[in-house]
Amino acid sequence: MGQIQKAQSGCQAPHHLIFDEIPCFIHISDGKLHDVNVLDILEFEVDAFYVMDRGYLDWERLYRIHQAGSYFVIRAKKNLSFERIYSHEVDKSKGLRCDQIIRFKGYYATQGYPEKLRRVKYYDAENDITYVYLTNHFDAKASELVAIYLNRWKVEIFFKWIKQHLRIKRFWGESPNAVKTQIWIAVCTFVLVAIMKQNLKTLHSMNEMLQILSVSVFDKTPVNQLFSNTRLQNNESEICNQLNLFDL
Repeated sequence: MGQIQKAQSGCQAPHHLIFDEIPCFIHISDGKLHDVNVLDILEFEVDAFYVMDRGYLDWERLYRIHQAGSYFVIRAKKNLSFERIYSHEVDKSKGLRCDQIIRFKGYYATQGYPEKLRRVKYYDAENDITYVYLTNHFDAKASELVAIYLNRWKVEIFFKWIKQHLRIKRFWGESPNAVKTQIWIAVCTFVLVAIMKQNLKTLHSMNEMLQILSVSVFDKTPVNQLFSNTRLQNNESEICNQLNLFDL
């Protein structure tokens, strides 16, 4: 699940959204806890978007997000029973197939979520897959909602980066405390590097930054100079003062 924050409080235009790589919330559990139960732990923020796959589809929990003044974008199941109230025009050249205002027909769905919802269908021509999204945000463009959901994959990239670069494939201990400690160390490292990249506005990738930090643990050079492109270029152009051993 991904969370996207508004850049300005009270701003209603989704093009002001920040797709941030820094996680807002992480919960570590065993494999017995279903993903949807995490929605009972979260404290929903006003005007924030919560982007989820179909594993989080629970009408009562989604309605709590709506009542908290937050927004969600989630993929719909194929057997969704609904009635169409209104249809907006869509630009099919952008992959959009429909943009509808709907209301549920099933008993449990109407009891859990009694309000109207928005249904957007999008065709991914590159992968030949059709996606159907549900949201409680009615002002955004349909193409913007598609873009919001596509950014959910940053959560997967986050875990992939941690596994690849922070040596979390193998655990040093088997106790719950040892496992959680190693995971939290990896997460803290990721967050610190991500904040550093954001504040310094460096062009280095996070992997490059991690490599530079790993060989500069005892270096007294200030961090802002450590990742300075100017400093790296100057190092290459510095005049070597070492004397030649042999005359050429």
